[in-house]
Amino acid sequence: MFIFDIKHLLTMQVTPELTQFLSPYAPNIQKLTIQLRSFIIEQLPTTNELIWDNYNAVAIAYSKSTELKDAFCHLSVYGNHVNFGFNRGAELSNSSIELLGKGKLIRHITVPNFDSFPKTEVKKLLAEAIKISEKFNPLLVEASTTSQSMVMSISKKKRRPS
Repeated sequence: MFIFDIKHLLTMQVTPELTQFLSPYAPNIQKLTIQLRSFIIEQLPTTNELIWDNYNAVAIAYSKSTELKDAFCHLSVYGNHVNFGFNRGAELSNSSIELLGKGKLIRHITVPNFDSFPKTEVKKLLAEAIKISEKFNPLLVEASTTSQSMVMSISKKKRRPS
């Protein structure tokens, strides 16, 4: 596991590892990922960023702890879009955004570009998602005021856009 200090998050610098993980993707998908990342960090500057370079996607979770189980949202990077997900999205109140997914908890929206991203509505959902994560783990209410960016795992075999 690699750990980076808070200056990477506060200055919006992307870690070298994340840059490397995103490099196989088209420039517009790389830019979209960074824009969505910045959007999340602007809403909660003290969030921790947990990064997985998985087989079929780069996944980035945001949590008030260093545990995936406490994450309130995530990004999944694919060849033509980025999914903006809510880890306990099934528990969010109704919104004007159609959240996709049929699993027990996770819901997402597909974001093809930042111009079409519903910022105002997602801000409301993020605030609610953070409260739900704090309800699930009350220790998060008093979580640290520092942030870390951590690479959680790197898959040796990958399927990436060419």
